[in-house]
Amino acid sequence: MAGEVTLPPAYRLITLDTVESTNDEAKRLAREGAEDGTLVWAREQGAGRGRGGRHWASPRGNLYLSLVLRPECPASRAAELGFVAAVGLGTALASLVPPLCPVNYKWPNDVLLGERKVAGILIETESALQPQPGDPLEWMVLGLGVNVQHYPEDTEFPATSLRYEGAGDVTVEALLGAFALYFLDWANRWMEEGFAPIHAEWKERGLGIGRKIRVRLPRETLRGKFMDLDADGALLLQPEKESGIRRITAGDVFFE
Repeated sequence: MAGEVTLPPAYRLITLDTVESTNDEAKRLAREGAEDGTLVWAREQGAGRGRGGRHWASPRGNLYLSLVLRPECPASRAAELGFVAAVGLGTALASLVPPLCPVNYKWPNDVLLGERKVAGILIETESALQPQPGDPLEWMVLGLGVNVQHYPEDTEFPATSLRYEGAGDVTVEALLGAFALYFLDWANRWMEEGFAPIHAEWKERGLGIGRKIRVRLPRETLRGKFMDLDADGALLLQPEKESGIRRITAGDVFFE
């Protein structure tokens, strides 16, 4: 395979030409005892997916990876690592794309160039068969897809690619190496200092706070003002037709 990748020693890289899903492969490895830091990277996916099981177009030329993590944290904190990944990727992208190409975040864990989605993050976890409150996760898999050369044109939320935004010289290998480095930096901060520094960094580039948004939930869609990001990463919404604040931990956000 073309291109050399150098990763920090905390990772164990598994390189594949094609696979149905890097997340499924990483989950298989995790169940077999794969160590923390095992990173599955594929050039192409036959059945890539995003949050909610939605199809993720996976042609050659983009970045597809899944990382096995064993963070020894309760399941209630797993979502924080989605923000860690977004900030790690955002830091990596900001170091590689042109200065006039702003890197932003969309709740809960999409990465944007301007106001168009360039990357998505999917977290899948596994705990004990009958976990008790506070029990640590057995493992989690953090999946990442980045539109480097290509992007889908038929998505509900507008998408883009590094190439379309004028960063076509950024290679998949360079982006993989930069993400691995910056994710490790932010993950170490998360372990040492908690969620606060990641929360603050996300808000620096987070889009939508103070704006009217639409949030699609499993059983309803809400419109209102994105008031703030709660201390644990939940979205605080002031609905148009309700008094008080709704605290939302999962959903799809669209800007109005």
